[in-house]
Amino acid sequence: MICGYRYRINPNKDQKVLLEKHIGSCRFVYNKLLHIKKIFYEKFKSTISEFELNNHIVVLKNIYPFLKEINSQSLQQASKNLNSAYNKFFKEGAGFPKKKSKKNLLQSFQVPQHYRIEGKKIWISKIGWIKIKLHRDMMQGEMKTATISRTPTGKWYISIIVENDIELPEKQEYSHPTMIGIDVGNITFATLSNGEKIEHPKFLKKSFEKVKFLQKNVSRKVIGSNNRRKAVKKLAKIHEKITNQRNDFQHKVSKKLISENQAIAVETLNIRGMMSNHKRAQSTGDSAWYSFVLKLQYKAEWFGKTIFKINQWLPSSKMCNICGYKHPNLTENIREWQCPECKTLHDRDINAAINIKNFALSPPERRVELAD
Repeated sequence: MICGYRYRINPNKDQKVLLEKHIGSCRFVYNKLLHIKKIFYEKFKSTISEFELNNHIVVLKNIYPFLKEINSQSLQQASKNLNSAYNKFFKEGAGFPKKKSKKNLLQSFQVPQHYRIEGKKIWISKIGWIKIKLHRDMMQGEMKTATISRTPTGKWYISIIVENDIELPEKQEYSHPTMIGIDVGNITFATLSNGEKIEHPKFLKKSFEKVKFLQKNVSRKVIGSNNRRKAVKKLAKIHEKITNQRNDFQHKVSKKLISENQAIAVETLNIRGMMSNHKRAQSTGDSAWYSFVLKLQYKAEWFGKTIFKINQWLPSSKMCNICGYKHPNLTENIREWQCPECKTLHDRDINAAINIKNFALSPPERRVELAD
């Protein structure tokens, strides 16, 4: 079983300088190796392995002596990350690897091994002992890669992966009564097949006027000035607060749903396509459905529950869950509709949640038929 733990660390001034050097150097090496891989392909139509990239790191150290001050394993991890990005591009259809920019809000580097925790401090090679706030106990096991990150507000965190011999529980049996369907939306965050509705907190919308005001302050400041940096930090703080509120809400909802049901059916949504619609992009981003489904998935694995992901093209909203009649023209502004066949009055969202649940229990060939 693999678990992740994220803790706040409090480096002193000298350690902050060293951490910044590690971030900058790992970014520098990543970009240099990316350039080398591009040159090899453009000039010789060949690729270069991770092992060969590591040899180039040795050459870079001789050319740029400041790299010798950095943990060598962190630099090698940058090479490994680049190789992984290329594999995802060619095998999984992800985007082509891009240069890392120091303007990115979240900056980080990785320490694969040779770090340890004693008491309330963590020891990291080339940096030394750093104070750490262990707000929860870590499961016993082998500590793998650690990621040290700096947030836009200047806070430092370390994320530690722990691997142990504990096996995930077997999937629990489920039936129609112990299963629930979930329909997510912009008006109501989630509607359940049992008729329950979870209201949308809309954290971004509630803070939008303040965000807008702070964003204007940033745009009015001179680029590169101290006043602009202060304004950017204030804007980052409110975005960080919104993110924390959203994560806290989603963790509570996902834990409740996983605890109360043996299986959960959710609809697969085209988030990228929805974000391209300027009329709904802000509300879609505020909903963060993708991260919500991820939380459901890993919590389901922990507790032996089952998650079903339903094709987005299945007619969940416009099909009557009683007789199967399909509404010919169900627009988004129609929140309730009556089936002309069985005369059932449907709440759009509840009907969709029930259909999502039924689709999950139906055989695959039936789903293909409904999608067509």
